[in-house]
Amino acid sequence: MKLLVTGASGQVGCEVAGLFTRRGHGVIAPPREELDLLRPDRILHAVSVYRPDWVINCAAYTQVDQAESEAATAFRINRDGAESLAQAAARSGGRMLQVSTDYVFDGLQTRPYRETDETRPGSVYGCSKLAGEQAVQAALPDAIVLRTAWVYGVHGRNFAKTMLRLAGEGRELRVVNDQQGTPTAAADIARAIAGLVDCDTRGVFHFTAAGATTWYGFAAAILEEARAVGFDLKTDAAVPITTAEYPTAAARPAYSVLDTAKIRPCLDRPAPAWRDSLRTMLRELYTCADCW
Repeated sequence: MKLLVTGASGQVGCEVAGLFTRRGHGVIAPPREELDLLRPDRILHAVSVYRPDWVINCAAYTQVDQAESEAATAFRINRDGAESLAQAAARSGGRMLQVSTDYVFDGLQTRPYRETDETRPGSVYGCSKLAGEQAVQAALPDAIVLRTAWVYGVHGRNFAKTMLRLAGEGRELRVVNDQQGTPTAAADIARAIAGLVDCDTRGVFHFTAAGATTWYGFAAAILEEARAVGFDLKTDAAVPITTAEYPTAAARPAYSVLDTAKIRPCLDRPAPAWRDSLRTMLRELYTCADCW
């Protein structure tokens, strides 16, 4: 099987490319210069040349706050770029999986969000990702949309690595304690993507690790687990604060736990507890000199 992976230098894309390569599949991971989601002509050319069986779109505009002032760019990448990929895949007879986000929900529920729940994004980023989901499914009805949340990993920039860097510098960590979700390792998301591809399904799915916490709870776990691994941290503990004490340009969902029942039959193992995956990621990061 041949797969074209966009965003392969990022958190999820890197893990996806590596996993499918290890499984013996042909993986094409074009650099941005070759396949730029802002350039529909390059998208069509790349897909028509490589003719992949699957396009796995891990590329996105992810600057949540910056998107509030750069809405046009966010939509060009997250909606139009994804749509162009789906159109190109349809022309070449391929399939597509689009990675999406919990930000398509408003965060006002008190139970985990199911795939069938009403989407009501409260930010430009969330609106652009929802528009991307809809555009992909319209262009390619057998596409898969995978929503996930609170992504972190060994590669790319993320909350876990930011906490480690700041704690290593002895900085105070003031972290929001009234937003709830599920930290999810990029490596686990890659395995879920592989499961969906193997399952030969279609439609919208949710995947995260098991359990839930707050950003403060996540930060506290990062510090504790990192010390156990051997990281030299100069900050003793994080300080819990409210969302009101940390204003941002874009609204964050107060509750973004996702219901993952639908995807379970396509997984080769149960989703791990979020803290177990955090521990695994930190062990890998500790020994990786090139991951910072």
